[in-house]
Amino acid sequence: VILMSHLGRPNGSPNEKYSLKPVVAELEKLLSKKVTFAPDCVGSEVEEIVNKAEDGAIILLENLRFHIEEEGSSKDKEGNKTKADKAQVEAFRKGLTALGDVYINDAFGTAHRAHSSMVGVDLPQKASGFLVKKELEYFAKALEEPQRPFLAILGGAKVSDKIQLIDNLLDKVNTLIVCGGMAFTFKKTLENVSIGNSLFDEAGSKTVGSLVEKAKAKGVKLVLPVDYITADKFDKDA
Repeated sequence: VILMSHLGRPNGSPNEKYSLKPVVAELEKLLSKKVTFAPDCVGSEVEEIVNKAEDGAIILLENLRFHIEEEGSSKDKEGNKTKADKAQVEAFRKGLTALGDVYINDAFGTAHRAHSSMVGVDLPQKASGFLVKKELEYFAKALEEPQRPFLAILGGAKVSDKIQLIDNLLDKVNTLIVCGGMAFTFKKTLENVSIGNSLFDEAGSKTVGSLVEKAKAKGVKLVLPVDYITADKFDKDA
């Protein structure tokens, strides 16, 4: 069993404080089995560890996000963006693919992202894990048989990524709270609020008006943030 995951925002380069090595002890406690830690997530050294492993062995790979090829881009402390080389992304994905025979995605929180570990592992057999199954069951229950009053809280960066979800929710909820990065697209579009360097989804802004009109027609209370903290950058040291 090969376990791969990410931790924090190391921005495409190794950072000791985001290493997954401390997770080994907790995994061994939970599984009552020895867990081998691989010092990287791709490469010949990792492949050798995997190929030499006995049946039933459990191997935890190092943080996927130590490679820019996982997310496809990275940002420096000033917020400047660097895009990953396409050929290197392809090589990274092939490196992950070489480590297994069956792919199980149990990362519900990142399943919507086009990251290499989500969409780039090219194995013939793929399935969802128990956590994804559980999350989908609860999600379906909340949408199909909701207890009222039904409140939904929706975050994320881009409105355009959530148009279909917002549209569907407006048919079901009594109140919708929009927060996170996408709230600034709503605020700027509806109220012409100055948002500085905060996220603004140009494509998504074109649908804000129709979503608000639908909310009014359905009698849905739409709640946007009214209090903010202003900082010079998006960082814990801001």
